[in-house]
Amino acid sequence: GKVHGSLARAGKVKGQTPKVEKAEKPKMKTGRARRRELYIRRYVNHIPIGNKAQHAA
Repeated sequence: GKVHGSLARAGKVKGQTPKVEKAEKPKMKTGRARRRELYIRRYVNHIPIGNKAQHAA
């Protein structure tokens, strides 16, 4: 049977979305420096969300 629709509609959504230019942004750090940044973001200045022990009450 016909499952996925005709090929006439291919690319419909992508075609009608407005074109947005890529923004100019500062370059990402790479290698060790990036890993360090991620570590700081995740574990150093991070307040844990959703502690399961507290929800048991």
